Amino acid sequence: MLANITPFFLFAAFLLELLASLSVPVIKSIYLFRLSVDASIKLLDSSATGSVKFGVWGYCISAVDVSILGKDHDVSAKCSKTALGYTFDDTVASALHVSVPNDSISHALSIALVMHPIACGLISAALVSSLLALCWRSKGTSRITSLATLVSSLVAAVLTTVICLVDVIFVATVRHHIDSESNGAIDLTWGNAVWMTLGATIALWIAVVGACAAICMCRRDVNTDADRY
Repeated sequence: MLANITPFFLFAAFLLELLASLSVPVIKSIYLFRLSVDASIKLLDSSATGSVKFGVWGYCISAVDVSILGKDHDVSAKCSKTALGYTFDDTVASALHVSVPNDSISHALSIALVMHPIACGLISAALVSSLLALCWRSKGTSRITSLATLVSSLVAAVLTTVICLVDVIFVATVRHHIDSESNGAIDLTWGNAVWMTLGATIALWIAVVGACAAICMCRRDVNTDADRY
């Protein structure tokens, strides 16, 4: 039974990891974390509200509303170019109307996010092999595809686990820098992409168990055929 539902968990993991890989600025509703500011100075009748979402390939700035001495100054929403690796630059700082050092985001950790699409490719390979194993199981020729499913699922599960840790460390590092440098002026919110990666990790390890069960089924079928003769 567990062996038969392996493709389902692999598909779920693939879908979740694909969505996480296509986070901001590709899909603007999926992000790793969000920085937001809602500051006001009553004495000067001034206020500033805005937020920036960060994903695997960059960031998107929401529309910013700034009021100075009762006069509104709106800043239109915009996104960075889709690229590998980024830092907390002056554009983000000006959008949030705070002064935060550029090293708040580790460039090296942001480059490590490229493992998201790599894991997505490995999961897709495991999914294809699991479907082939399921189709060929009735013909008694699924041993090789079941073994391929186990190996690819295991590699994908290990890599996705590492990615999940990188995501958590990445966001936690940014939170530490932001809290220490902005004195509470900026609020950091964890994004849905982190939980998608966690869900993909759990689904992959279940798939690995299912792939192991499929290998055991193949061995049992071989032993049963041998006993008949």
